[in-house]
Amino acid sequence: QVQVVESGGGQVQAGGSLKLSCAASISISNFYAMGWYRQAPGKRRELVATFQGGGTKYADSMKGRFTISRDNAKNTVYLQMNSLKPEDTAVYYCNAKADYPKYLEVWGQGTQVTVSS
Repeated sequence: QVQVVESGGGQVQAGGSLKLSCAASISISNFYAMGWYRQAPGKRRELVATFQGGGTKYADSMKGRFTISRDNAKNTVYLQMNSLKPEDTAVYYCNAKADYPKYLEVWGQGTQVTVSS
């Protein structure tokens, strides 16, 4: 069973930084898309940043503050979050999608990020 597992969440003051990790149980080269989403209390889950189509995509509010990266040898995708704001408080989820030999979408269990003012 393919799994992705997040780590690195926690509590930080506004202006601080955190780095999240998402480790996959298989080679991440199997995925055509892999990245991060978040869900704040009472809000819909939203895209944060993702690798897709040979490039990267960021939500507008994260551009310049968040950076997604990957280590293929470790089967891990990272999310470096800088200049954190209280509105960044959410559960952050890793998501991965593959389409060979069949479509597969995997979500992690989520990791809590809390930014205090």
